[in-house]
Amino acid sequence: MRAAARQSNLWLQHCDHNQKRMEETMNIDRRQLALPVLALGLGVGLMSVVPAFAGADEDAIAKNVEAFRAAQAAGNAEGIAPLCAEELSYSHSSGAVDDKAALLAGIKNAKYKWTSLEYKNPTIRIVGPAAIVRFNFVGEQEFAADGKKVPQNLHILMNWQKQGSDWKLLSRSATKL
Repeated sequence: MRAAARQSNLWLQHCDHNQKRMEETMNIDRRQLALPVLALGLGVGLMSVVPAFAGADEDAIAKNVEAFRAAQAAGNAEGIAPLCAEELSYSHSSGAVDDKAALLAGIKNAKYKWTSLEYKNPTIRIVGPAAIVRFNFVGEQEFAADGKKVPQNLHILMNWQKQGSDWKLLSRSATKL
């Protein structure tokens, strides 16, 4: 009986020791968690969103997307230029791909005007220094030569990159719906 009581007492001491170690381990502050949480967020890659970047950056990207839409609807290449990265790759639904210079020249020399242009159901996902933006592009073009109106219904994928403190459009792809 004495051996059983001693073994039980040893077991209780072991449990008490483990409980104290666990409590000490759990006593950490936010600074100690910051680096592992950041590393985990960056390590997961494109499937993660680092919440610390989300609020202000999402707002900045939403403003840039709207500024891009407004400039595009107005045919204003000067309004689009500062929003685009120098390395821009801009794919049209026709399959044509423009760099920044070709896109701006195409806007300046367009033979049509937009009678309406909406970016519907936009989503923005921040992934570190990059952002994925998706939306439905719905509009109507009117061609100067014959007044013909052509509806557009596309799905757009834009990739924005944080360059310094600014978000720049790095790539864009369009698919006809």
